[in-house]
Amino acid sequence: MAEISYNLIFFISLLMSTLTTTDSQPSLNSVEQESVYKILDSLNSDISWRSLFPDDLCSSAPHGVVCGYTTLPTETDPGTVNILELNFGYVSDHNPNPPCNSNSTIPDPFIFSSFPYLRKLFFYNCFTQRPVSLQAFSQFGSGLEELVFIDNPSLFGSLTEVNGDVKYLKRLVITGTNVSGEIPDGFCDLQNLEELTLCRNNFSGKLPENLSNLKTLKILDVSQNGFVGNIPASIGYLTELIKLDLGKNQFSGEFPASMKGLKSLELLDLSHNNFSRNGIPLFLSELSKLKGLYLSGNDLGGVIPVIWGKLKGLNGIGFSGLGLVGDIPSSIGLFLVNLSYLGLDNNKLTGKVPIEFERLTNLNELNLKNNNLSGRISFSAKFVSRVGKKLRLDGNNGLCADERVIRSFHKVNGNLGKLKVCDMVENSKSALLHVSSSSSTGHKVGHIVVVMFVWLLI
Repeated sequence: MAEISYNLIFFISLLMSTLTTTDSQPSLNSVEQESVYKILDSLNSDISWRSLFPDDLCSSAPHGVVCGYTTLPTETDPGTVNILELNFGYVSDHNPNPPCNSNSTIPDPFIFSSFPYLRKLFFYNCFTQRPVSLQAFSQFGSGLEELVFIDNPSLFGSLTEVNGDVKYLKRLVITGTNVSGEIPDGFCDLQNLEELTLCRNNFSGKLPENLSNLKTLKILDVSQNGFVGNIPASIGYLTELIKLDLGKNQFSGEFPASMKGLKSLELLDLSHNNFSRNGIPLFLSELSKLKGLYLSGNDLGGVIPVIWGKLKGLNGIGFSGLGLVGDIPSSIGLFLVNLSYLGLDNNKLTGKVPIEFERLTNLNELNLKNNNLSGRISFSAKFVSRVGKKLRLDGNNGLCADERVIRSFHKVNGNLGKLKVCDMVENSKSALLHVSSSSSTGHKVGHIVVVMFVWLLI
């Protein structure tokens, strides 16, 4: 145990964030210094923080505790330093914040009011067993710009409890927690908000109608919650939006046509909801900056529209389980040269697999399983080798390939299903065609004999 403790102390000492001390350097005030110690002790009492960092924390502090000048020094005044960032929860060797333990908690719901110049508060995997209310983080100075909670399953409460002065908030990230309730309308008055990420929680209700107030919003991610209702039409006025992820909720209705106004959008994920059976919307062709488009798990129906000429930047398409019918457009292979993932599985697609997919030199996953595709597969061995086991063709009984091609496929891919040999299939169809087209019995017999003889020679 002594060796473990020594190693722990040595490790933390190496992670110290140092600030060169001079005669004119100001010291952190005692209120903030003591408050940092209290928080560290509450997050991990196994470590003697006061012994490891006994001096001024703006001269020598754990990584993650960041100071900065709030009053610049002059010739006669050393200036003032304050805590600007508090980052807790060890992430990696590149981001070695003070580690938390299973008993982590917050000592005082008003403790963060001790840091009037705090800009960022970050917790990663800290509140894992002992319940901690979001209300413990309700008091901040007006300068807070980032409030981040990642993978804290014991954190609970609602956004109404974040009632401090957060008018300058730019990032609100709450993921992997037990926080619940609705998004208050008041959150849409945060005029500086650039990121609202609330994925993997227990949120519910509808999205606020006044979303359009968030003029500076670039990221909206509320995936994996229990949100319901329609997408507000006002969402189309978030013209700065780069990422919109509403996946794995219970949204319903139609995609609002106003979404064509999201000209800056690069990622759109509406997958696994209950959207109406109105097909893939044509306005998607106007979102020319899209790189990822994911609609899987909504029974939209219809055909795959030919909209790809303006979407050349796409690198991922998820259209699985949409109830799609008809052929796969060859234009996907002609225009989407950056495509790396294409999921069209579990639909009702018919026709051939476009040979133009060979042109997609960046493609490393192609899933076409469980459709009604038919005809000859003509992919080269090079293409199959590159895509490997992520080429899924099983569940399409009408597909076939040359025997030589099938053998090369199975060397690198076990997901092809019972792929038939095209020569056998096509010749049998040819035989039936000749028989049915002959007008006399003699001619029928003659054709049958000729076809059977050629078949035997093959």
